[in-house]
Amino acid sequence: MLQLFIDNPIVFIAVIGILGLLIGSFLNVVILRLPVMMEKEWHAQCNDLFGKPSSTEEEDTPFNLITPNSHCPKCNHEIKAIENVPVLSYLFLKGRCSDCGTRIPSRYPIIEATTALLSIAVAWHFGPTWEAAAALLLTWGLVTLTVIDFDHQLLPDSITLPFLWLGLGISLAGIFTDAESAIIGGLAGYLSLWSVYIVFKWTTGKDGMGHGDFKLLAMLGAWLGWQSLLPIILLSSMVGAAVGITLIVIRGRDRNIPIPFGPYLATAGWITLLWGDQIIQSYLTTMSISP
Repeated sequence: MLQLFIDNPIVFIAVIGILGLLIGSFLNVVILRLPVMMEKEWHAQCNDLFGKPSSTEEEDTPFNLITPNSHCPKCNHEIKAIENVPVLSYLFLKGRCSDCGTRIPSRYPIIEATTALLSIAVAWHFGPTWEAAAALLLTWGLVTLTVIDFDHQLLPDSITLPFLWLGLGISLAGIFTDAESAIIGGLAGYLSLWSVYIVFKWTTGKDGMGHGDFKLLAMLGAWLGWQSLLPIILLSSMVGAAVGITLIVIRGRDRNIPIPFGPYLATAGWITLLWGDQIIQSYLTTMSISP
């Protein structure tokens, strides 16, 4: 199979594109359900702490990434397999529930298509290699973290921490970076944003960012090495500042309303994953010719 992909790169890219659509459909489930699962777990922990039983039948109903089956939130129509084909089912159903006609959010096919396109970009860039396999996993994780943080201002430890350890693990094989750079990258990634957080809190008395941002940058440092941290921080800061200023100017957004930083870190990390070497080289070249 590997030789087939090597001899026919278009076949490899097509297969990865289809896989990306399927993974995108699964990511929709994770993005929707994981924050709810975490909230239910927090409620259960609070009830245990204060010696209270589960207060509602709903809290005792199994709810995870598998149960219950996908259904319409309005009429509870269970979505059949033929209605759950990525992107195509949405188009065929004209964006509405087949039973009650409730509009299906367009974000679902957008996430599926985006995941497929990003996966194709990874396949095109790395080809049929172990680097491509690892980069696909990281890409799918970053998509999930981006949307969850955008929705809930939350970067779940159940995603960032396993990916951090995975990044350290693959560094032993020299994928993307060596083990020493990965370890330093994880430490420096966490401590750099933690230091900014502490200084901001001391000077303003406010929390400038969430702790999940520290873990996300540590995760990216573990995957890509400490050399990638500066490009990631610069790229994410520029994009985040541009978006934040735009929201304030155009929408009149209150400056005190927090803007999630995770999506910008994730975007910068993915760009650095594919083109980090070129970005660093361009920066060094620019610095060397500066007067």
